[in-house]
Amino acid sequence: MHLEAPDLHQERLRRVVSLIKASGAQRVLDLGCGSGGLLQYLLRDTQFTRVVGLELSGELLAQAKLRLQDLPAAREGRLDLVCGSYAESHPDLLGFEAAAMVETIEHVPPESLSRVERAIFAGLRPAMLVMTTPNHEYNPLYDMAPGEFRDPDHKFEWDRARFRDWAAGVARRNGYRVRFSGVGEMHDYLGQPTQVATFSLRDAASPA
Repeated sequence: MHLEAPDLHQERLRRVVSLIKASGAQRVLDLGCGSGGLLQYLLRDTQFTRVVGLELSGELLAQAKLRLQDLPAAREGRLDLVCGSYAESHPDLLGFEAAAMVETIEHVPPESLSRVERAIFAGLRPAMLVMTTPNHEYNPLYDMAPGEFRDPDHKFEWDRARFRDWAAGVARRNGYRVRFSGVGEMHDYLGQPTQVATFSLRDAASPA
């Protein structure tokens, strides 16, 4: 298994924060927040007045709480941590201006993708959502064997065409626009190591 360089992960988090910040959003959901890496960046920016991390793993959520509890923003009550699955309904998390899914969709069993789509894009309906996922085409540059994934818990890793096809379908079915970009060093033929899809609601008041 190849472990990505830590600087790529930090670049990915900074890109996601930058995209969300540019939208003007103040209330942000981190869906599959893990141990709180993105939350830490969000809480350091005073633009974000309410930040919620949703995570199924109680162990990771406990790590996030420990990591973030001493930040002034957390002590001011701007942070909520919720133990739960983003494949389930969460009526109390409706109406957020932005959401993020950072390196998490590839952990979803393929047969559950439609359930996740319904819960997030038809259910929560954030005004924008930034999603990142590995670009499988890039893996040979990490000296990985054909078919090898970057993490043993990944259920799949999409090439660029497959990700664009899936994301475009999600956008079309749920009234969103989607734009694609990437993070990391560009290769002429293989693209960048991280794929990014930025979804925005077509009927949202904020700019796409």
